[in-house]
Amino acid sequence: MTPTRLAGSAYCAIDFGTSNSAVATGDSTSSTRAAQLVPLEDGQPTMPSAVFYDSEDGSRRYGRAAVAAYVEGHEGRLMRSLKSILGSALIDETTHLGDGIAIRYIDVIAGFLKQLKIAAERRAGVPITRAVLGRPVYFVDDDPEADARAEEALGNAARSIGFEEVSFQFEPIAAALDYEQRLTGERLVLVADIGGGTSDFTVIRLGGARTIDRSADVLASHGVHVAGTDFDQRVELDAIMPSLGFRTRTPEGREVPNRIYHHLATWHLINGVYTPRRVAELKSMRYFYADPTFHRRLVRVVEARLGHRLMGRAEDAKIALSDQAQIDLDLGEIDDGLVARFDRDGLAQALERPLDAIVAAAIETVRRAGVSVDAIGALYFTGGSTGLGLLSRRLSLAFPDAEAVFGDRFSSVARGLGIEAVARYGDRR
Repeated sequence: MTPTRLAGSAYCAIDFGTSNSAVATGDSTSSTRAAQLVPLEDGQPTMPSAVFYDSEDGSRRYGRAAVAAYVEGHEGRLMRSLKSILGSALIDETTHLGDGIAIRYIDVIAGFLKQLKIAAERRAGVPITRAVLGRPVYFVDDDPEADARAEEALGNAARSIGFEEVSFQFEPIAAALDYEQRLTGERLVLVADIGGGTSDFTVIRLGGARTIDRSADVLASHGVHVAGTDFDQRVELDAIMPSLGFRTRTPEGREVPNRIYHHLATWHLINGVYTPRRVAELKSMRYFYADPTFHRRLVRVVEARLGHRLMGRAEDAKIALSDQAQIDLDLGEIDDGLVARFDRDGLAQALERPLDAIVAAAIETVRRAGVSVDAIGALYFTGGSTGLGLLSRRLSLAFPDAEAVFGDRFSSVARGLGIEAVARYGDRR
């Protein structure tokens, strides 16, 4: 297909998400400052933020292809939730891929960003050297220095793959710009952008004079590092890990050590459980378990490297319980006939604390904006996790006078970042 050359197309916008990513190019010839999504994988406008390093042929696969390679049993290393590495101690470390090959975590992120850049250039038909990147309100909660280092690391990764000019915009503000394209009147809006890694909120006036500089319309932004991957972790710990001995007792009546269970339920820590040292440590824990069945199952999960698969199973259960009252999780690959049953009451209990933290962050955003809860005219939902009914209902109850408006969960931020890119770069050649 012949690429479409857009005026001012030497720039793009990247929504690098914890779970999924998207790219937009801005069309500065449009009177509405439209932003167009770039097809990334199989014609889809989003792709999972995942990389698979194939140890058999040395190739790298990205997005859905990465996840498929892992599920199909290819030998190699799957890395997901790459954005979670930003702001953590892992960003300065090197990870081993096997066969003596190692790579820096920041280079993993750069390699993924490069795939997004290539897709944008393929569509634009010209090299792209400028980019607006989305970022959460906080990469790291309550640590401004660590947060600044995380943004700097992401910017450096983008510059290392050929972006000469990189700027940032808060993701909830980008979502607001996308929502504004559909507004005909003025409104005070609370944007709830809740994805895989963070829950971000912005109180913003929309629908008025649409100047390039919108800083006067943004009353407050706030966020918390709690979101979809935390939901998945809680579900896995409550629904699956008890079958592997989580919260069971030693022969002396103490709770068995739980660190390995938490690591198996955290996307970016799973691979660390598979190292020879950790496997040997796990096997030596046999006598910690009053019932040896639990230890045998746990060893099976680690030796067969089923951690990512179980995380995916937990994510599927979370989604399924939006439509079903109960779900039976088939764990037969761990133990013949093993089934874990989970229901909506269990889901509500598992997610109670993270949902409390998210609602509290939304209310705090409004407080920082200096307005009352009942002044919010619309509650605009975007981000993959807003498809969870428990979450959207809890937030709606906290703002009973606000109209609940649901944007595109996976592309609203990218479209808004595209609008921002047009505003920043569209008139420059």
